[in-house]
Amino acid sequence: MQRSWVEVSPESHFPIQNLPLGVGRIDAGSPRLVTRIGDQVLDCESLRELGLLGEAFVRPLVDLTSVNRQEARELRHRLSELLDTENSELNRLPDLSTFVCSVDRVEMQLPCRIPAFVDFYSGIHHASNVGRMFRPDMPPLLPNYRYLPVGYNGRASTVVVSGSQINRPSGQFKRADSDVPVFGPTQELDYELEVGFFLAEGNGAGKPISVNDAESHMQGLVLVNDWSARDFQRWEYQPLGPFLAKSFATSASPWVVSLDALEPFRVAGVQEPPPLPHLAGRRPSNFDIELEVALKTPRMSQPETIARSNVKFLYWSFAQQLAHQTSNGTRVEPGELYGSGTISGPDPGSFGSLLEASWRGSRPVVLSETGEKRTFLEDGDEVIFTGYAQGIGYRIGFGELRGQVRA
Repeated sequence: MQRSWVEVSPESHFPIQNLPLGVGRIDAGSPRLVTRIGDQVLDCESLRELGLLGEAFVRPLVDLTSVNRQEARELRHRLSELLDTENSELNRLPDLSTFVCSVDRVEMQLPCRIPAFVDFYSGIHHASNVGRMFRPDMPPLLPNYRYLPVGYNGRASTVVVSGSQINRPSGQFKRADSDVPVFGPTQELDYELEVGFFLAEGNGAGKPISVNDAESHMQGLVLVNDWSARDFQRWEYQPLGPFLAKSFATSASPWVVSLDALEPFRVAGVQEPPPLPHLAGRRPSNFDIELEVALKTPRMSQPETIARSNVKFLYWSFAQQLAHQTSNGTRVEPGELYGSGTISGPDPGSFGSLLEASWRGSRPVVLSETGEKRTFLEDGDEVIFTGYAQGIGYRIGFGELRGQVRA
């Protein structure tokens, strides 16, 4: 197993086998492309300026769209060489701090300007739970669910990086004891446990991306929290779907993990009936990535894990999502972000939203440290997502995705 001269613990999300890309401001400097290994951040742009990345990198590395998929692959390979325990190129330099610094000195940003955000509904256990709650006299899944990845185009303008505070939104909702709606702050604010992918390359107008070529258009994966106002959503979603209930905030983790790093954790999904030919890929396209949700209220001394799920529970893979999005000839662009939809598992301890965990408010979640109960999020609550794939002696992870609710 490859090792680095940078010390990395076996529990770290960021060994030399990962080397994700992100955008950070080191000591309040200008934003630039960086990578992470253990608790250290490596400045890719400074390496480029001194010619340590090779002749292939002539453009400034300022964000994720500075490199296409092949260039990102070459960059990761070169970084792996420089950080390998057998390589002394960086160690021979007189001032290593020019390139390497503690993660505490870096303010992470969104990895690029996001031109579009698309949110899918590909978690079959979540979709089934919602169907049982809101359509108890009907089959839990609507007839189209097993034939296409259901989704909608969301708001890219309100995607924020991990650590950003989330303002409680206002909108219309109707109470159960009233015939008319009111306008005010949501009473049912919720999180949604998702994983998303960033596009590295787009397509031409009228040129679909095939399911077998879809991953070559992806830069990598991030954790996503697509915050939801359930009372708004219940009132407004018919007949066109989410609007104010979802558009106010979406949080994304800062480190974009490449599919190359996740290749050892590829698994096959289970789909019945078989997908139509344009969505039937030649190889497994899902991933075994453990996910956790933790909650910390203002009264708690530390976060408490309240759910554990896995990306492998997705019914529709990332490749199928992108193939479906472009199957009608839709033009897509580098930097676009696609969310998976809520990833729930088959049992209550794996549900990826409070809507499910509290079963629409009928079974409150009880926090062990303080005895507090939650059906939905209250002001001051902080939600923390983590995710990683477990290898033999190492992990490929995403770090944390944090967001705190404020009035």
